[in-house]
Amino acid sequence: MTPHTSPSPGLLPPALPDREHWFELPSLRISVRTARDTVRRRLRDWGLPGDVCTDAVLLVSELATNAVIHSGGTRVLCGLSASRRRLRIEMHDDGHVPAGPAGSPSATLEESGRGLLIVQQLADSWGTARSDRTGGNTVWAVLPVEP
Repeated sequence: MTPHTSPSPGLLPPALPDREHWFELPSLRISVRTARDTVRRRLRDWGLPGDVCTDAVLLVSELATNAVIHSGGTRVLCGLSASRRRLRIEMHDDGHVPAGPAGSPSATLEESGRGLLIVQQLADSWGTARSDRTGGNTVWAVLPVEP
């Protein structure tokens, strides 16, 4: 699937073409770093504040990691849409595993299991849906952007 700029039905709000970006990666652990780097560059190019970029990169890292590890798919598709007031991030997978619960507390010594709790803490809103783009799941998150 080639990246494109049309909004997801019912997910991404209409955006100016220069403020929307899509990219696809194989569902491999190394792709998480590529996703972080791609998002960091794009948001800097858009001139978003540093704290928004930092939070967005962390969110993308968590969402991509979850998609790669838990979806059972072969690819992930990431979408960014920015307006003056908010940044929306979407992570789509093509897996067949249904989206899991909205995050559960991890035991203190566990090395993983906190990703969606981080998403909950950083995002103004977030959720899951079936993906019309990939046939798998979508997890989306919205961050506020200060003018």
